[in-house]
Amino acid sequence: MKRETGIFKKYFFVPIRLRDVALTLSLLITATVFSFLFFDVLPGHAANIALLYILAIVLISRYTKGYLYGIIGSLLSVIGINFLFTYPYFKINFLLNGYPLTFIGILTISLLTSAMTTHMSMQSDMIMEREKLLAEAEKEKMRANLLRAVSHDLRTPLTGIIGNSASYLENCDKLSPKAKTDIIQSIYNDSNWLLNMVENLLSVTRIQGDNLRINTSLESVEEVISEALMRIHKRFPDSAVHAAVPDEMLLIPMDAMLIEQVIINLIENAFLHSGSLKPVELLVENREKDVVFYITDHGQGIPSSKMETLFESTVYSSEESPDAHKGMGIGLTICKTIISAHHGIIQAANLVSGAQFSFSLPKEVIPYES
Repeated sequence: MKRETGIFKKYFFVPIRLRDVALTLSLLITATVFSFLFFDVLPGHAANIALLYILAIVLISRYTKGYLYGIIGSLLSVIGINFLFTYPYFKINFLLNGYPLTFIGILTISLLTSAMTTHMSMQSDMIMEREKLLAEAEKEKMRANLLRAVSHDLRTPLTGIIGNSASYLENCDKLSPKAKTDIIQSIYNDSNWLLNMVENLLSVTRIQGDNLRINTSLESVEEVISEALMRIHKRFPDSAVHAAVPDEMLLIPMDAMLIEQVIINLIENAFLHSGSLKPVELLVENREKDVVFYITDHGQGIPSSKMETLFESTVYSSEESPDAHKGMGIGLTICKTIISAHHGIIQAANLVSGAQFSFSLPKEVIPYES
């Protein structure tokens, strides 16, 4: 209610702005010039000339702030029609037979048109204000979810690294070679997971400001997928991915590093959480307005209880296994942030056997709202 009151004040108590004054005068002068041209063709038709001034008033009310300029424009229009296009010319006389009613009608129409147009502009501003509030709320929710995911996902592997390191240092002489190897392997795994988390967080820093803006350029889909699969193979040399892309060259606007990170996160989740040893499938579909990426596994699927919050927060709890720090929370939260910044859509669904994640990227550059 406070914001709406503020909007009303903007329209009733508007400071004089040079831009609005100049626009009002320019439109009235333009209407006058065209009226003279019209008057030369059909002299004596002042009522028809009024339509040109009403059009100018509509434009004035639409592109200036407040009711003042529309009202002044209406008054000046009526005076101008009387002074320039009504006999006796170049004299103001509202008392001629029939003219008072005519000009009252023109003035009334002008004022109503101005008020209605200004009111429509005010309603448009109110809608924009509400949309901004919703967008801000969504961004705050995303930040909170990301912070919650980060706090859990960073703390758990760090705790494991510290605990295993302390155990190794305190009991080095008592541990068998196999126990030492297991501890080192656990530290190595936790360190790799931590590195992956840092890469995710660095990816988010490429998204600029509160409006989730990114710098995009035309990139080859095939090259982006190839680079992502190379990085996946280094982390999971024993796991396989079957990729299928269209034969034609696909160039779409994107931040290549961010989209690579999305593909890596989704394939990595499939390796870690599907519970299947079958290859993960990566399919690219070329549609009319966008390109869709599908990552499919043949595992146990996604629990229905986690589906609704899959992209919003961590999807595990303290009651899960000790390996629960390898959850999907931060990776999928960041995936959603990246795809949203590209004006795309990311989704997840269970299949008959396994789960499928998909995300779309538009083929055309979508401008950001200022």
